[in-house]
Amino acid sequence: MRAARLIKMVLLLQARPSMTAAELARELEVSERTVARDVLSLSEAGVPVYADRGRAGGYRLIGGYRTRLTGLGRSEAEALFLSGVPTALREMGLADAASAARLKVSAALRPELRDAASGAAQRFHLDAPGWYQEPEPPELLPAIADAVWDDRRITARYLRKDTEVERELEPYGLVLKAGVWYLAARVDGDYRVYRVDRFTAVAADEGVGAGATAAEAVGAVGAAAASDGRFSRDESFDLPAFWAERAAQFARSILREEVLLRLSARGVRRLPYVTERAAAREAIARAQAADGPDEQGRLTVTLAVESAEVAYAQLLSLGPEGEILAPGELRARMAAAARRTAALYA
Repeated sequence: MRAARLIKMVLLLQARPSMTAAELARELEVSERTVARDVLSLSEAGVPVYADRGRAGGYRLIGGYRTRLTGLGRSEAEALFLSGVPTALREMGLADAASAARLKVSAALRPELRDAASGAAQRFHLDAPGWYQEPEPPELLPAIADAVWDDRRITARYLRKDTEVERELEPYGLVLKAGVWYLAARVDGDYRVYRVDRFTAVAADEGVGAGATAAEAVGAVGAAAASDGRFSRDESFDLPAFWAERAAQFARSILREEVLLRLSARGVRRLPYVTERAAAREAIARAQAADGPDEQGRLTVTLAVESAEVAYAQLLSLGPEGEILAPGELRARMAAAARRTAALYA
């Protein structure tokens, strides 16, 4: 741990002209006294670290010293490809590896290019979770991520509705969708998708029994690294393509009911933003290709919805721009809501 910190200190000083003890302490997450001790250790090891005194002082490397400790490790290289997704890195336990990788890349660049990383970070940022959400990272995510990186089988317990089920999985990949983590895994020769926050225990091989706690399971995946539990990955597996296909299948599978809806021109424009977008666009396209708008400029569409309850909540936001024609029960419910709303503003 200390050796890694010393290497990181050298890389920091190599990437910047000078750093104060406070800046180094903040970057390394140690005290300023520890920084001073580490600087002394580097000097004793032959690294020419010089301390400038005074208000504008700090530590710097003498004479353009450059370390050769810039080779990327496996986890650092993997983390580097995810460095534009800081939340995902942090939740998977890869933030430190990504930081070290960025420092090594910076150390390998010419001095005039060393601001490239900070320049990019100031110009592009990916905020994965949806609005009005503060998702809690799943406790078992780092353990599952370790197994994914290492192509290692896991025995997992997860909640299926109100029942806890145990399965042996070959974890192929992780997907972060609107702040929710999903695992794509192969089980019994078939690829399936699992929500990571529904896992209650994860163990590599037989490292943890069925009744293991989450904390024990997290430790077990790391402890099992020396065991022979790896699976042979199907190199033809394409995670983005698999996810796109399954996401489309899921969206279609939950749309089990239909609503007959008459829309104004404004309602046509708004419909994709209040309900399932693909279903809305398909419904509008079919209606426009068939009969088109009526003499009042309104378009009658048959919209696939998840349920009458979901449709009520979604389509209520259209207000007078959408009129439900069928089913009758939903039309009556919308009419009652309209009367209550009108009474409030009478």
